[in-house]
Amino acid sequence: MSQKRDYYEILGVAKDASAEDVRKAYRQSALKNHPDRNPGDAEAEGRFKEATEAYQVISDEEKRARYDRFGHAGLEGMPAADSGDIFSHFQDIFSEFFGGFGGQRRRGGPARGQDIRVQQRLTLKDSMLGCKREVAMRTPVACDECTGTGAKPGTKRKQCTTCGGVGQVSTSRGFVMFTQTCPECSGEGSVVKTPCTVCKGLGAVEKQRKVMVAYPAGIDGGQRLRVPGQGMPGHQGGPSGDLYVDIELAPDERFERDGADLITRASVSFAEAALGGTAGLELPDESAVTVEVPAGTQPGEVITLKGKGMPRIDGRGRGALQVVVQVDVPRSLSSRAKDLLRELDEELARARENAKTA
Repeated sequence: MSQKRDYYEILGVAKDASAEDVRKAYRQSALKNHPDRNPGDAEAEGRFKEATEAYQVISDEEKRARYDRFGHAGLEGMPAADSGDIFSHFQDIFSEFFGGFGGQRRRGGPARGQDIRVQQRLTLKDSMLGCKREVAMRTPVACDECTGTGAKPGTKRKQCTTCGGVGQVSTSRGFVMFTQTCPECSGEGSVVKTPCTVCKGLGAVEKQRKVMVAYPAGIDGGQRLRVPGQGMPGHQGGPSGDLYVDIELAPDERFERDGADLITRASVSFAEAALGGTAGLELPDESAVTVEVPAGTQPGEVITLKGKGMPRIDGRGRGALQVVVQVDVPRSLSSRAKDLLRELDEELARARENAKTA
């Protein structure tokens, strides 16, 4: 009888475990017991080999079927996977831990620069009209002297002889190959033998620069603009990244914004609310609009003026202006005004009584 432990027990999974569950279990065991993480620990190395053997069987449909039916005896006579097959089989798992293999290696050479993200505050007027503003930044920029290569003009970067230009070096332990960043070129794949005297071989220098950003009419807080090519400089002459501008809208004393709609308040006298009238408003873009107040307008009533709100950023017209009516009540009255209001109150009372008996 075989003295080997049950493969499912080794991986800590049930016999009906899915392929993904088996993969996750092996990945966890490999990460925990890998010799590179447990130098000098023979027991951990033994557990790693045991888990690898178990995974080699359970992850293969044919071998798993024979193992489920006959146990370890069912695997006798089956050809063992060579190191290349095993390496290919485990590539996706170990790349998560040790930096990737084969085609996943990062080669040196030109590379796109990183993106930059900044925040800018606009007024409601800026948002309504659209505007252009400079964004000041102090960032690395590609060195003009060497065009970003880091090599002195007239010379070139040389391929790294340690890694052969791939940026990584590999070592094998048993049938598993491990990859790490090349110590000679720091993963670049090339080295600078004669560095640029301006940037000292870095390929970039730090400068203060300004970027003109155009904000379209109707832009709102929480939205983001992308300015192509204004991010960090590329590596070894590669293209620059992008600049992303996050918009913040400053509070306005007179208006509130709700999408494409503007909300404001207009004060009218009691007589204007009762008899009807007009109220003049100045919008954030300094244009004037006249609000028609119908007779009998109640305090807090909203008058909607279509097409007088914010321009839509997609160019499809404008939102509405929502005007909340406030009725002014005077705090002090002359004797004549008080007498007139008493007469009005009596007249209104008689009108209500007549309405009840009609």
